[in-house]
Amino acid sequence: MEILVPIDDSDTARAALEHAVREHPDASITAIHAIDPSVSKYGDGGIYAYESVLESRQEDAADLFEDVAELVADHDGTYTTDTVVGDPAREIVTYADDHDVDHIVIGSRGRSGAKRVLLGSVAERVVRRAPVPVTIVR
Repeated sequence: MEILVPIDDSDTARAALEHAVREHPDASITAIHAIDPSVSKYGDGGIYAYESVLESRQEDAADLFEDVAELVADHDGTYTTDTVVGDPAREIVTYADDHDVDHIVIGSRGRSGAKRVLLGSVAERVVRRAPVPVTIVR
Protein backbone atom coordinates (compact mmCIF):
# COMPACT_ATOMS: atom_id res chain seq x y z
CA MET A 1 0.00 0.00 0.00
CA GLU A 2 1.27 3.46 -0.92
CA ILE A 3 0.48 6.19 1.65
CA LEU A 4 1.04 9.89 0.96
CA VAL A 5 1.56 12.18 3.96
CA PRO A 6 1.85 15.93 3.31
CA ILE A 7 4.38 17.43 5.71
CA ASP A 8 5.04 20.95 6.94
CA ASP A 9 6.39 22.21 10.25
CA SER A 10 3.06 21.89 12.08
CA ASP A 11 2.17 19.59 14.94
CA THR A 12 -0.79 18.28 12.93
CA ALA A 13 1.46 17.18 10.07
CA ARG A 14 3.66 15.37 12.57
CA ALA A 15 0.56 13.71 14.06
CA ALA A 16 -0.52 12.64 10.56
CA LEU A 17 2.85 11.00 9.92
CA GLU A 18 2.76 9.27 13.31
CA HIS A 19 -0.75 8.02 12.51
CA ALA A 20 0.32 6.68 9.11
CA VAL A 21 3.29 4.84 10.61
CA ARG A 22 1.21 3.40 13.45
CA GLU A 23 -1.86 2.40 11.41
CA HIS A 24 -0.03 1.18 8.29
CA PRO A 25 3.17 -0.45 9.58
CA ASP A 26 3.99 -2.29 6.35
CA ALA A 27 3.04 0.48 3.92
CA SER A 28 5.28 2.46 1.66
CA ILE A 29 5.05 6.02 3.01
CA THR A 30 5.94 9.11 1.02
CA ALA A 31 6.25 12.36 2.94
CA ILE A 32 5.66 15.25 0.56
CA HIS A 33 6.29 18.92 1.19
CA ALA A 34 4.54 21.46 -1.03
CA ILE A 35 6.28 24.79 -1.54
CA ASP A 36 3.73 27.49 -2.31
CA PRO A 37 5.49 30.12 -4.43
CA SER A 38 2.60 32.55 -4.03
CA VAL A 39 3.43 33.10 -0.36
CA SER A 40 5.95 35.91 0.00
CA LYS A 41 8.98 35.53 2.20
CA TYR A 42 10.43 38.71 3.64
CA GLY A 43 14.04 39.25 4.57
CA ASP A 44 16.36 42.12 5.37
CA GLY A 45 16.00 43.75 1.99
CA GLY A 46 12.32 43.10 1.24
CA ILE A 47 10.97 40.29 -0.92
CA TYR A 48 13.59 37.83 -2.15
CA ALA A 49 13.80 36.95 -5.81
CA TYR A 50 11.76 33.86 -6.74
CA GLU A 51 14.86 31.69 -7.11
CA SER A 52 16.15 32.67 -3.69
CA VAL A 53 12.77 31.97 -2.10
CA LEU A 54 12.55 28.60 -3.81
CA GLU A 55 16.10 27.66 -2.80
CA SER A 56 15.49 28.71 0.80
CA ARG A 57 12.26 26.75 1.00
CA GLN A 58 13.89 23.67 -0.50
CA GLU A 59 16.54 23.89 2.22
CA ASP A 60 13.76 24.24 4.81
CA ALA A 61 12.12 21.12 3.34
CA ALA A 62 15.38 19.17 3.61
CA ASP A 63 15.67 20.18 7.27
CA LEU A 64 12.05 19.23 7.82
CA PHE A 65 12.60 15.79 6.32
CA GLU A 66 15.60 15.25 8.59
CA ASP A 67 13.47 16.17 11.60
CA VAL A 68 10.66 13.76 10.74
CA ALA A 69 12.94 10.86 9.73
CA GLU A 70 13.10 9.82 13.39
CA LEU A 71 9.34 9.24 13.34
CA VAL A 72 9.71 6.51 10.73
CA ALA A 73 12.95 5.01 11.99
CA ASP A 74 11.20 1.87 13.26
CA HIS A 75 8.72 1.68 10.37
CA ASP A 76 8.71 -1.75 8.71
CA GLY A 77 7.68 -0.40 5.30
CA THR A 78 9.62 1.95 3.06
CA TYR A 79 9.85 5.69 3.51
CA THR A 80 10.62 8.30 0.88
CA THR A 81 10.37 12.07 0.64
CA ASP A 82 9.57 14.46 -2.15
CA THR A 83 9.07 18.18 -2.66
CA VAL A 84 6.66 19.81 -5.10
CA VAL A 85 6.15 23.46 -6.02
CA GLY A 86 2.71 24.99 -6.44
CA ASP A 87 -0.64 25.32 -4.73
CA PRO A 88 -0.39 22.77 -1.90
CA ALA A 89 -3.84 21.17 -2.26
CA ARG A 90 -3.58 20.92 -6.03
CA GLU A 91 -0.04 19.50 -5.88
CA ILE A 92 -0.97 16.89 -3.26
CA VAL A 93 -3.92 15.65 -5.34
CA THR A 94 -1.86 15.64 -8.54
CA TYR A 95 0.96 13.75 -6.84
CA ALA A 96 -1.46 11.14 -5.50
CA ASP A 97 -2.93 10.65 -8.96
CA ASP A 98 0.43 10.55 -10.79
CA HIS A 99 2.13 8.16 -8.34
CA ASP A 100 -0.62 5.56 -7.82
CA VAL A 101 -1.08 6.48 -4.17
CA ASP A 102 -3.65 4.32 -2.34
CA HIS A 103 -4.37 6.61 0.60
CA ILE A 104 -3.60 10.14 1.83
CA VAL A 105 -3.11 10.91 5.53
CA ILE A 106 -3.14 14.66 6.16
CA GLY A 107 -3.09 16.86 9.23
CA SER A 108 -5.64 19.60 9.77
CA ARG A 109 -5.46 22.55 12.10
CA GLY A 110 -9.23 22.37 12.60
CA ARG A 111 -10.01 25.97 11.72
CA SER A 112 -13.67 26.83 11.61
CA GLY A 113 -15.93 29.74 10.83
CA ALA A 114 -14.43 32.92 9.44
CA LYS A 115 -10.82 31.72 9.69
CA ARG A 116 -11.58 28.70 7.48
CA VAL A 117 -13.44 30.86 4.95
CA LEU A 118 -10.70 33.50 4.84
CA LEU A 119 -7.66 31.24 5.03
CA GLY A 120 -9.06 28.16 3.32
CA SER A 121 -8.20 24.63 4.23
CA VAL A 122 -5.68 22.55 2.34
CA ALA A 123 -7.04 19.38 3.97
CA GLU A 124 -10.60 20.23 2.97
CA ARG A 125 -9.63 20.91 -0.65
CA VAL A 126 -7.63 17.65 -0.76
CA VAL A 127 -10.63 15.69 0.55
CA ARG A 128 -12.88 17.20 -2.11
CA ARG A 129 -10.51 16.49 -5.01
CA ALA A 130 -8.51 13.41 -4.03
CA PRO A 131 -8.78 10.33 -6.24
CA VAL A 132 -8.20 8.08 -3.19
CA PRO A 133 -9.44 7.86 0.42
CA VAL A 134 -8.19 10.58 2.77
CA THR A 135 -7.71 10.38 6.53
CA ILE A 136 -7.62 13.71 8.34
CA VAL A 137 -5.68 13.81 11.61
CA ARG A 138 -6.06 16.67 14.09
